[in-house]
Amino acid sequence: MTPVGNRTRQGFDTGRNRLHGQGMEPAPETNGDSTVSSGLKAGVTTGGSVPGTPGIHAFSLSISEPSPIPVVIAVPHAGRAYAKSLLDRMRHPAFAAPRLEDRYVDLLGNAVSAETGAALLVAHAPRAMLDLNRSCDDVDWEMLGGAPADASAGPSPFGRRARSGLGLVPRRLPGLGELWKRRLDHSELQERIAGIHVPYHAALADTLMAIRDRWGAVLLIDLHSMPPLAARSPGEAAPEFVIGDRFGASCDGGTVASAFSYFHEAGRRVSHNRPYAGGYVLERHARRHEGIHCLQLEIDRTCYLDSRMAEPGPGFEAMIQLLVGLVRRLALDVAELGRVPGRGRWRAAAE
Repeated sequence: MTPVGNRTRQGFDTGRNRLHGQGMEPAPETNGDSTVSSGLKAGVTTGGSVPGTPGIHAFSLSISEPSPIPVVIAVPHAGRAYAKSLLDRMRHPAFAAPRLEDRYVDLLGNAVSAETGAALLVAHAPRAMLDLNRSCDDVDWEMLGGAPADASAGPSPFGRRARSGLGLVPRRLPGLGELWKRRLDHSELQERIAGIHVPYHAALADTLMAIRDRWGAVLLIDLHSMPPLAARSPGEAAPEFVIGDRFGASCDGGTVASAFSYFHEAGRRVSHNRPYAGGYVLERHARRHEGIHCLQLEIDRTCYLDSRMAEPGPGFEAMIQLLVGLVRRLALDVAELGRVPGRGRWRAAAE
């Protein structure tokens, strides 16, 4: 494994501080501990594999048993387990690989999970190898010399992303062009899907269902970062955060409103669904009528990285505390959704 910009996380560890005495208790209709019955293990577990990096798992899952809050944080785009063979095939690996990352969002997620008790799923496989926020059929088949014989004859509903260069395997970046020196083999793609995509999404689905079963409702915060946005109009400051809920399809409206209120109270600028409404992760896992609510949260990298957007910067600790407060606020909201049987489903139907 050849790390690109990898570093040991130092100075960001914080003690676990779960919410007690704030009216948050599991759903009364829960029977037993679902994290046990579902097969999930407390502590840190790993799964999947990163092709070309023997012994490196595709992801790690940190979860408490029983779950102290009904929140799961997922970080799909911060992986830095770069196989040498992958970097050798890239045209400009030192520039392109970090551009594809949600730089050090995993460090934010680790710190927030440690303070709040939220479950945490972190991908170690890099986005350059496989994008976990894309469907398995969101493929630019020209990268592989054509579609396989068993591929669907119909167009993929996700094809627009692949055509833009950012499909399941990223092909090009604005200002840089093509990323790869040669085409990908079909067998290589299938190895990546089997080792990374399938087990990551299975682990996420199992975790969401287990915590939903305990609390009656669960919230996924799919955590990402973004380059600075342009101001929407002259004299107006650009948003620092974007909350995506697929235009209301993936999350309870009251929970979304609570997130906006929190950021406004903190004096932070936030946008709704534009330019990021949420991708495949939300589309696949959100089940509002079943008590599974999902948000995508994009963070301006200048808010927590240094001026080169390469290492944690002076705003890093403040960002951790801001996100800790957000998770605690939303945990209370989601616990209330799950407390009254059918309430979350009724609100979904009403909206």
